[in-house]
Amino acid sequence: MLKLEDAFARKFQYLRLSITDVCNFKCQYCLPDGYKPEGRKSFLTVAEIARLTRAFAAMGTSKVRLTGGEPSLRKDFTQIIETVANTPGIEKVAMTTNGYRMAKFAKEWRQAGLTAINVSVDSLDPRMFHQITGQNRFHEVMAGIDAAVEAGFTQVKVNAVLMRGLNDGDLGQFLGWIKHNPIQLRFIELMKTGEMDELFDRHHVRGAVIKAQLLQQGWQQKIRAFNDGPAEVFCHPDYQGEIGLIMPYSKDFCASCNRLRVSSLGKLHLCLFGDYGVDLRDLLTDDSQIASLQQRLSDALVDKKATHFLHEGHSGMTPNLASIGG
Repeated sequence: MLKLEDAFARKFQYLRLSITDVCNFKCQYCLPDGYKPEGRKSFLTVAEIARLTRAFAAMGTSKVRLTGGEPSLRKDFTQIIETVANTPGIEKVAMTTNGYRMAKFAKEWRQAGLTAINVSVDSLDPRMFHQITGQNRFHEVMAGIDAAVEAGFTQVKVNAVLMRGLNDGDLGQFLGWIKHNPIQLRFIELMKTGEMDELFDRHHVRGAVIKAQLLQQGWQQKIRAFNDGPAEVFCHPDYQGEIGLIMPYSKDFCASCNRLRVSSLGKLHLCLFGDYGVDLRDLLTDDSQIASLQQRLSDALVDKKATHFLHEGHSGMTPNLASIGG
């Protein structure tokens, strides 16, 4: 049986599946000028998503994260959740969202089979939130987090991209927020993509600096589960919540890579910062093509590199994080 394993003995239990590249926010580190459609696009259909997920699951994938753009902009999003969740072998179905529709749909998504939510909240100051995201929706997003907890989600994670001169001074406020809230707060190191060199140079904050501060304050690092993402997670006896750090510029960041990406147009991306995508869509039209699809996935992994080469200033073909699911 074919398995998802590369030349460095890394196994891939985690699929990040983008279902749209459309987003209604204008985050400075992703789509500062807003989403700009480039012609008409035909995103993966529910049937194609079903075949793709089945192929990955049969090769050892147990976790699927639905991403975008903003995945909840798809009218058939609940159906997509249900389709993925009902795939034999898939144990976790997560989503990454800007949160603006959570208050209305969290319960429905939970009933469809969604097991975890990551929501972006780059500042707890509504004005700074507006400045970073381009949307004055802070209170809607926070209401969505409350709705997710009330709907029974036990894994609600909040993502924040820390940027020097903008929200890096919010660390204390963030820590105060999770003292009595069982939320995993994840600080994501700003990454260089596309033509974001100037933004990166101006606002990059090293995750290692934050890690050192946490350890000094008594936070302890937890052991990572086999199908967890790249975050280093820390807990503290005085806090109900946790801290996760995603530090792509840290040493050996790629050594524990366990995830592959498929774009909303059906291309396999071996790395967020890769130079090309492998087209899968021609093998998603018919159930009889599953074996051929699995062979293509296996063959593609031969070319997966040991690292992303970000340290050498290489950011690959990714123009922005929304284009292949961040």
